[in-house]
Amino acid sequence: MSRRTERVASTIQQELAQIILRDLSDPRLTGMPSITRVKVSPDLAVADVYVTIMGTPGQQMAALNALRHSAGLMRTKLTAAMTLRVAPFLKFHIDEDLKKELQMQDLLEKVAAENAEIDRKRAAEAETEPSTKDQDKSE
Repeated sequence: MSRRTERVASTIQQELAQIILRDLSDPRLTGMPSITRVKVSPDLAVADVYVTIMGTPGQQMAALNALRHSAGLMRTKLTAAMTLRVAPFLKFHIDEDLKKELQMQDLLEKVAAENAEIDRKRAAEAETEPSTKDQDKSE
């Protein structure tokens, strides 16, 4: 990504967050959507907006559909708020990377717990072994 597209993506993310907070009153937006990242095409024609939405999968899909339905309104407001001639076409997606990241974190915590348990067992075995070695030496 070039520096310009990064700046535009950052500005779009901030502006969309404000628009969603202030201007959208769709009842399907029950779980507060958070914009995690925005990817803008090099020609600034398309912006992929990745969101996370709290709630059940059904509530998430309803909120995503509400955002997709409001994309035209948000694009119009973006054009007015930004100094671009034409705002990019907005495509909304559920951010699967965050789900994968949370799953990976859970797995790492499980592995850490298993390693701690193994270390405890080894330490317990090491404490009992020297006493048997001391008995062997005395004989």
